[in-house]
Amino acid sequence: MLVKFTTKNYPDITMFGDVALRLLKMMGHSATVPGAILAADVPVALARLRSAIDAEKAAPEAPDDDEEEPKVSLAHRALPLIDLLEAAVNADANVMWE
Repeated sequence: MLVKFTTKNYPDITMFGDVALRLLKMMGHSATVPGAILAADVPVALARLRSAIDAEKAAPEAPDDDEEEPKVSLAHRALPLIDLLEAAVNADANVMWE
């Protein structure tokens, strides 16, 4: 499953479903697809996401000897969504996903 995030004045962001749902939960939102955050609630959602990402960065990561390729961190995967949320805050716009 893919989840597409949209807002005014910013390109759409498409993420794999498992990552998108996890980020939605970090923002304090249900993992319901489709969904939306009203413009007035976007700053709070952005702050929650940043806080959860910071907490995740601080947690020690268990080594995984089975993987040969480097793992892409959730913090790195969240960057496009954080940029979209910042643009929504600046434009006072709703954020939607489907």
